[in-house]
Amino acid sequence: MEYIASRENPKIKYACKLAASAALRAEADAFFAEGPRLCAELAKSCRARAVYMTADAMARWPALAGAEVAAQISEPAAQKLAGVQAHQGVFAIFDTPTPAPARFATAKRLLALEKVQDPGNVGTLLRSAAAFGFDMVVLGPGCADPFAPKTLRASVGAAGRIPLWPVADLPAALTTLRGRGVTCLAAALYNSKPLSALQGGQPGGLCLVVGNEGQGLTDETVAACDLAVRIPMTDQVESLNAGVAGSVLLWHFRGID
Repeated sequence: MEYIASRENPKIKYACKLAASAALRAEADAFFAEGPRLCAELAKSCRARAVYMTADAMARWPALAGAEVAAQISEPAAQKLAGVQAHQGVFAIFDTPTPAPARFATAKRLLALEKVQDPGNVGTLLRSAAAFGFDMVVLGPGCADPFAPKTLRASVGAAGRIPLWPVADLPAALTTLRGRGVTCLAAALYNSKPLSALQGGQPGGLCLVVGNEGQGLTDETVAACDLAVRIPMTDQVESLNAGVAGSVLLWHFRGID
């Protein structure tokens, strides 16, 4: 097994750059992950290019240490990868999953996000979408990178399991979905109907559309949807953040197909 002692080893420096740069992740079709739980979850759905572990971590998590691409690293190298002194000694580089094109044409239970910039919210929504049986997440412009370290931690590996569809024009993508019978519901406060007003399922499929906490959805995106819906709340709270609101909607529509 390879042993890496130096913080300046090219492999360690490359992993750090991959963690920090969305452009490099896109160019390399790869991403960096940290922590035994996250790496173990991602290994179920993504191919590992490299696994870096300290000696202590190898003893604690032998399944990860047994990977063909595993290498042992020194404590200084681990601290550089973690960016802090406190860490669990497990790091990995994975291939970015690429869904088959047919998935885009057949998905019937979708979540679409517009300008959800907070990594914690995006990660939470990916995790909720996977938990409640949705087929795909559509990512419009301005969303946090689903494979950035903070987003990955919040999704607890869901970014590797649920197919992702990045689009340059979200209203156009929604129009395409509606063209094949998918009902698109915009989460909005104004000119919207309460969830209780919706009756029955959506046999052609369903797409929930969620915007960011501060601005919500653009008028163009709302107009591209069939209907705007809202979550009934008391007047003591004006709104919910995107992660919470989207998760409530995903749970509410978990049985519709």
